[in-house]
Amino acid sequence: MNDMTQPKVVGQRTPRIDGEFKLTGRAGYTGELHVDGMLYGYPVPSTIANGKLESLELDEARAMPGVVDIFHHGHFETLHRSPNSMAHGDMVNEVRLPFEDERIYYHGQYVALVVAETFEQARAAAQRVVARYTRMSGAAPGLLQTDAEGELQESAGTSRGDPQAAFGGAEVKVDSTYQIAAESHLQMEMHATLAEWHDDGQRLVVHESTQGVFFQRNAMARVFGLAQENLEVISHYIGSGFGNKLFMWPHAVATTVAARMTGRPVKVVLPRQQDMSSGGNRPASRQRIRLGADRSGKLTSVIHDSTTETSLVHQYVDGCGSATPSFYACDNVSTSQRVLEVNHGTPCPMRAPGEVSGIFALETAMDELAVELDMDPVELRRKNNAELDPASGLPWSSKHLDECLTSAAERFGWAQRNPAVGSMRDGDEIIGYGMAACTWSAGRQPCEARVELRADGTLFAACGTQDIGTGTYTIVAQAVAELTGAELSRIEVKLGETSLPAGPLSGGSMATATVLPAVAAAVRDALDAIKEAAIGSGGAFEGSDADSLFADAGCLTDGNRRVSFEEVLETSKLSSVNGHGSAAPGNEQNEYAFRSFGAHFVEVRIDPDISRVRVARVVSSIDIGRAINPPTARNQVEGGIVMGVGMGLLEKLDYDPRDARLINANVADYIVPTHADAPEIDVELLDYPDFKHNEFGGRGVGEIGLTGVAPAIANAIYHATGKRYRDLPITIEDLLAAD
Repeated sequence: MNDMTQPKVVGQRTPRIDGEFKLTGRAGYTGELHVDGMLYGYPVPSTIANGKLESLELDEARAMPGVVDIFHHGHFETLHRSPNSMAHGDMVNEVRLPFEDERIYYHGQYVALVVAETFEQARAAAQRVVARYTRMSGAAPGLLQTDAEGELQESAGTSRGDPQAAFGGAEVKVDSTYQIAAESHLQMEMHATLAEWHDDGQRLVVHESTQGVFFQRNAMARVFGLAQENLEVISHYIGSGFGNKLFMWPHAVATTVAARMTGRPVKVVLPRQQDMSSGGNRPASRQRIRLGADRSGKLTSVIHDSTTETSLVHQYVDGCGSATPSFYACDNVSTSQRVLEVNHGTPCPMRAPGEVSGIFALETAMDELAVELDMDPVELRRKNNAELDPASGLPWSSKHLDECLTSAAERFGWAQRNPAVGSMRDGDEIIGYGMAACTWSAGRQPCEARVELRADGTLFAACGTQDIGTGTYTIVAQAVAELTGAELSRIEVKLGETSLPAGPLSGGSMATATVLPAVAAAVRDALDAIKEAAIGSGGAFEGSDADSLFADAGCLTDGNRRVSFEEVLETSKLSSVNGHGSAAPGNEQNEYAFRSFGAHFVEVRIDPDISRVRVARVVSSIDIGRAINPPTARNQVEGGIVMGVGMGLLEKLDYDPRDARLINANVADYIVPTHADAPEIDVELLDYPDFKHNEFGGRGVGEIGLTGVAPAIANAIYHATGKRYRDLPITIEDLLAAD
C-alpha cells in the first residue's frame, strides 16, 4: 500500500476554501486595509502627453483641510532605478521613477502626490493643484492613430527554412495586414499600495495588490537601497489583474516615499481614470501575415511580421509571433517584431500577452486561406497539425488538438454549416459560423513551500505565491489533501507574503504547475518527519519501519492500525512537524515541448437592418492536461471567452490623434461586455493528464481560453456577411460603413 490509495481530491469538483471569506467580506483586499495613523495619497496626473512641467501652484492645495504634504520633483527622495531583470526577479513595469524629471512623456503621468488625513481630503486637494506646462510638438499619438510609422526599433525574431522563397513559389497565397486597438485590463480591483516604515525607516512593510510579491520586494529593495530581509510585501487577496499587476508601477514607489517622509503609513488606491492611463494596457498592434500553401492545403510558408507600441519611458515588447513557430507544421517560417515609441502610458502584459494578438492575425489568415482553397477551415487545421513541435523538433509532452477540433465541431453542429456566405438565416437575422484553434505555452518556474502537521489536528501549507482570484488557495489545499487524506476543512493555506517560502509570479498560466510540485515535496517531507516521530522511542509505532507506514484520511497506518496525526504528535510530545519542499523544471524541458491547445466554434447573429452583431454561442474544447479543480478551470475558460467577445467587438482605448491624450479612461466610454453580451457558452476540458509536465498532470488554464476567440468571431462575421474584417474591435460603425 502507499500514500496514494485514498480517495482522490485533485481533479475533483472542490468548493473554493476562500469563498466564505470573500462572500462575507472578511477577505482583506489592499484597498480596504486600514492601520493606525494612516494617511491617504492621491496622485495628480498630467493633462498633456508631451512637454515639460514648468511649475506647480500648490498654495491653495496645501491650505485645504487635512493636507499633510505634497510630493513632486522638487520635494522627493533621491532613489535608484531597478535593474529591471526578469532573471534576477526585480523587473518593473516602468523603469522611470516617479517625479524623476520634469519631462512629460504621456497623458496621465504623475506630476505630484497629495497626502492628507482622509481620502476625500487628498482627492479634493489634488484637484486644486495647478500644473503649468510647455507643450512640445510632435506627440506620437499611436500606431493606429496615424499612418506614420515613426522610429521603429527591431526586436528579436525567428526563422527556419527559406520563407520568402517558399512564399514566392506557393500555389496559393494570403497576404493580409491586421490591426488591434490598445485594450485596458479594466480589472475589478484597482491598483493599491499601503506602505509602512518601521525602525526609523530601516524596515519596510508594503501591502500591494500584486501578482508577484517577490518581484516587488526585490525591485523595491533595489530602488530604496534596502536589504531584502528588511522589506516585506504582502498580497493576500487580489481582485484580479490580468497581467497589469505582475510588476511594480511608479505609484507604489511614490506611496512608499511619502510614508517615509511623513513618518506615517500611507495608502494610495488609484482612481479608475488613472488606473487606465498609467497602470498598463495591451498595446496596439499591426501585423502582416503571409501564408503560402499547395493546392492540398499544406502550408509551405508562414511569414509573420509585427509592430506593437511601447512608451517613451520603458520598452515593452508584446511578442505577437511567439506562438507562430510552433502552431502549425511548416518547414519555412519566420517572425519579426518591431516596437514603436509613442506618447502613451507604458503597456504591459495582458492576459495571453502577445500570443492572443498574434493568434488573431494567424487564425484569421488561416480562414482566408481556407476560403482561397475552397476548403473546410477545420480540415485545413487538421491537415497542418504538427505532430512534433516545429520550432524545437521535440515531441509534445501531450497534445490532443485533433480531438478538440472534432469534439467541439460535433457539439457545435459544424456539419450543418452551409459554407456559402450569407446563406444561413433565422427570421431577419443572418447567421455566421466561425472557428479558430487556440494555444498557450505551458511553463513552470522554481518554487518552495512549507507544510506543517499540527497537534490540534489541522494542517498548514504556505507558499509565497499569490491567488489572483483563480483558485490557488483551493488547489494548494487539494494537493495537501490528496497526499495526506486529510479533510479540506482541516487545511489552512497561507499565500501572498515574502516572509513565506519563495513562490512564483501569478501569471503566464504557470502558477498551478509551479506551486503544486513544491507543495507535494513539502507534504512528503512533513510525512517523513511524522513517521520518524511515530517510530521513535515512545512513538505510536515505536520500532516499526518508516517505509511500512503511509498516510490515509489524516492518519498514519501500517495497514492494521490507524493513528491520527494529532495522536501521533501528542504521543511523541510534539506540537507539530514541518516539511519543506522545492521544485523546478528539470531535464524534461530538453526532452519535450510543452503547450496547451484547443478550439473555439462561434455562432454570430447579425441584424442587417441596423448592423447589430451579437455572439450567440461559443463551443470550446480545451486540452490543459488535468484540470486540478474542474469548475474553477472551466470558469477561467468561460471568463476568457467573454473577454474575447470584448476584444473582438467592443474594447478600444481611444487616443486623440492631435495630442495623444487618452479620451476614454472611464467605464462609461470604454465599452466591455455585460451580462447581456455574454453568449451561451459550452466548455469541455479534455482529461489527459500531462505527467511529463508535473506529477499532478495539470497545465495552466488562465490564458488559453482567450486565445482564438476574437478570430473565431471575425471568421463567423465573414461567413455571415462576406466582409473580411481585419481590424479589432469590429464595431457597429465598421459594419455600417461596409454596407
